[in-house]
Amino acid sequence: MPPVAGIGLRAPHLAEITRDRPATGFLEIHAENYLAGSPALLTVERLRADYTFSIHAVGLSLGSADGLDEAHLARVASLVERLQPAHVSDHLSWSVTGGRYLSDLLPLPYTEEALEVVVSNVGRLQEALGRRVLVENPSCYLAFTHSTLSEPEFLSELVRRSGCGLLLDANNLHVTAHNLRLDPGDWLASLPGEAIGEYHLAGHATNDADGRPILIDDHGSRVSDDVWRLFADVVRRFGPRPTLIEWDTDIPPLSVLLEEAARVAHAS
Repeated sequence: MPPVAGIGLRAPHLAEITRDRPATGFLEIHAENYLAGSPALLTVERLRADYTFSIHAVGLSLGSADGLDEAHLARVASLVERLQPAHVSDHLSWSVTGGRYLSDLLPLPYTEEALEVVVSNVGRLQEALGRRVLVENPSCYLAFTHSTLSEPEFLSELVRRSGCGLLLDANNLHVTAHNLRLDPGDWLASLPGEAIGEYHLAGHATNDADGRPILIDDHGSRVSDDVWRLFADVVRRFGPRPTLIEWDTDIPPLSVLLEEAARVAHAS
């Protein structure tokens, strides 16, 4: 059985989806776009009659040494209670320091100290939501020289100590493997596959870094052939999971996202 395929619900497509109710496995929203009451949130509530939802947060900052922002956490918890999504997720990253929010998902050193911080924050998040959350592997552009754990080791220990699940982003893995010259097969072999609750797929861009090409996780194009091949390997290893097509920049017509989602069954 192929994975159930869904798409990210983005503002330019909200009216069209509301009107036409196109067939798709599920819709995912970014939590931070719906934390205040708005007509868009009321529309999402109405769509719940026809679609399963997942909520993907980008601002909880699970790697912040200061802990989670309790006011932000309360707003996310209220949204989750209101929409009752199938999954809730955020990233293995940080973006808040000293009460200031930074507009990026910043990397962590993979050390025991950082692991304790993330375990504590994920535990607090799960306590507030009353459910297991999924933590997504990030796109990496550099590695910390003083990391003592590999990324899969870090994620495995996070799962074991916090009871969380994982969101495996195949594009992020491809970007990281290319930029850090890692073997994605070895990376996958060290991951606790039973903890994976969802897959993500997206496009990326290529840039130049001192004469060497690097990949940028920009969610601005179709999924590349290399990522489709990696995704097929992921599904062979771990089995089907709900799979999302992400597209956040240069957003195309809705039909293009639905075409990409339709490829999920064939790629796996």
